[in-house]
Amino acid sequence: MADAARGTSETPLLEVRGATKRFPGVLALDDVQLELRKGEVLALVGENGAGKSTLMKLLSGIYTPDAGEFRLDGEPVEFTSPKQAQELGISIIHQELNLMPDLTVAQNIFIGREPRWGGWVLSERALNAATRKLLARLHLNLEPTRLVGSLSIAQQQMVEIAKALSYNARVLILDEPTAALNDGEVEALFDMLRHFVSPSTAAVYISHRMQELARISDRITVLRDGQYVGTVETADASTQTIISMMVGRKIAVDRRPDVPERLGPTVLSVEGLSTRDLLDDISFDLRGGEILGFAGLMGAGRTELARAIIGADRTTAGTIKVHGEDVAIHRPSQAAAAGIGYLSEDRKKLGVLVDRNVRENVAISSLSRFARAAGVVDTRAIDAVTRVQIETLRIKTPSTTQLVKYLSGGNQQKVAIAKWLVRDCDILIFDEPTRGIDVGAKEEIYALVESLAAKGKGIMVISSDLPEVLRMSHRIAVMCEGSLTGILANADATQEKLMELATFRSDESVVSQ
Repeated sequence: MADAARGTSETPLLEVRGATKRFPGVLALDDVQLELRKGEVLALVGENGAGKSTLMKLLSGIYTPDAGEFRLDGEPVEFTSPKQAQELGISIIHQELNLMPDLTVAQNIFIGREPRWGGWVLSERALNAATRKLLARLHLNLEPTRLVGSLSIAQQQMVEIAKALSYNARVLILDEPTAALNDGEVEALFDMLRHFVSPSTAAVYISHRMQELARISDRITVLRDGQYVGTVETADASTQTIISMMVGRKIAVDRRPDVPERLGPTVLSVEGLSTRDLLDDISFDLRGGEILGFAGLMGAGRTELARAIIGADRTTAGTIKVHGEDVAIHRPSQAAAAGIGYLSEDRKKLGVLVDRNVRENVAISSLSRFARAAGVVDTRAIDAVTRVQIETLRIKTPSTTQLVKYLSGGNQQKVAIAKWLVRDCDILIFDEPTRGIDVGAKEEIYALVESLAAKGKGIMVISSDLPEVLRMSHRIAVMCEGSLTGILANADATQEKLMELATFRSDESVVSQ
């Protein structure tokens, strides 16, 4: 429950009835409803592909509905463009920020609307004064003249919100606002959101993080497969209830993996791996059939370790063995040739080619397999393999030729995984495999990782979510400031123990087999 008591009104601030939106081959929204009351934070949840983003794009004027009624303060409205939606007081903060790093905070907030003397000469003093007044309203301690490019991701997000409010927003829509924030930054965001919400304003909060809903929202609206499922009071709903509404089935939220009685031989040995800037003498073994989790705080070096193993970052010391044989890996292509596949945490930049289709993405790491005489690629064979992966991974796509950018986040992640399954790597490194995807899709990823381990693959899983690490891993390695501070068996691990190892670097690491 949000901290401050918030009033409600008989007439909703924003009301949606019968919203419908079709795209070629897809019914994205089907008779959806939403009611946003004055003075509340309404959480909007659902699996990837449930229709959340489509609904928000209707409200912000990006898409035009095929059907539906929209009311603001009880009066019918049409959102014909983003500018018109803003003028009506509806602002959306997208997950991917839209700021200009070489401009100041003030310039970003009032871009195109700067105060000018006589309508011509820019008044920096008036610009900065207006920005200070706005930031003070939100209790933000930021200097208007500071370049946005020098700010943290959390601070940039605050600037985006301040920019939205500079349009006198009454409805603020936040799409996965905490995806890249640490705990302290999340608290600052929540505090700012509480200061925004008033008897005449409200917010729609989209998130996959179930634990956040109880802390910030008053009610929760659930969508599934483009349809409205229901709305519940946050105080009356358990996490299990919300998840069941989202996926249409029960999910064991506290489950831990079954640890195999026997594992295969060691498939990957890392000894004394170091880099110039961060990693310091990292050593561990990974066995066939094992899921080895890597936990730690931001900057601990987990991603840097993965990049060093695959040759994306240069090492200064250490050795890597695959199946007991020393391997020299200086670039990712050599890692792939050695049987190591890496699924990046940055799915859209390094995981998939968003402007290419599903078939091309699935085949990209194994093109030589499909090469025929004179360098011709057998597209029929690629299509057949892609169809197998679509069925195996349950990728929701109209066809093998659908552009990846039109898939949901969870399905994009499955496409990224599929390319390594086609390559048939013995060692797979998953870096934040469920970031930005919903609970149901997460369970599918968990089941997939477990099935790969059952086939004898050695798997490294990097995650910032401690419950996820405990849910997936047979053993858990913890890193802090570039060092490996402990390796625990899942049965011996708790969130408290993992956090202790993640925040305290000692000369003697804790190892439990």
